[in-house]
Amino acid sequence: MPSLQRRQLAAAAAFVAAAVVLAVQLITPSPVVVSVGENGTTVSELGTYFTTEDVAVVAAAAALLGASGTYLLAGHRSTPDGAGGVTSDGNASIAGRHSTAGADDPVSADRSSGPEPSDELLETRREERAEIAARLSTNEEAVYDAVLDADGVLPQSEIVAGTDLSKATVSRTLDTLESKDLLERRRRGMGNVVFLR
Repeated sequence: MPSLQRRQLAAAAAFVAAAVVLAVQLITPSPVVVSVGENGTTVSELGTYFTTEDVAVVAAAAALLGASGTYLLAGHRSTPDGAGGVTSDGNASIAGRHSTAGADDPVSADRSSGPEPSDELLETRREERAEIAARLSTNEEAVYDAVLDADGVLPQSEIVAGTDLSKATVSRTLDTLESKDLLERRRRGMGNVVFLR
């Protein structure tokens, strides 16, 4: 972990230094000579604006600025993908979890790491289905029924695949259903798993 912080600090220092060098090179004015004579004053420039050395410094500073900025913005994992363990943001990677449920299956992995709807809750929600459906819009009812029919646990991507709704519509509908305390989303890997409440 300390080596990662040292690398980030070095990248930040390189970023600042490159930005300063680049700024100084770009705002340095070209040499100017002002002459006062019998006919008035004349202004003339000496040489070109950038010398070959100036262009080389600007190119090197821009490359260093881009590389260090990309490193800082893109982030960096402390362990390689699939190795498990803890990522740089402090979250455990999925491969690092030990579970009898398959780690490749987000629903199975999630069932082992959090409370899933009990049989009692499922039975209660099924009995209240008509009453709940009466206060839901068509989209809300379709999403709610999909999760209820899947025994209360369903990946969000399967809701999109199983209904005629777009990803954006499913996401907005889940927002509404969460605010009504009927469903709950939990982040798993690259997607969400939806649970009945």
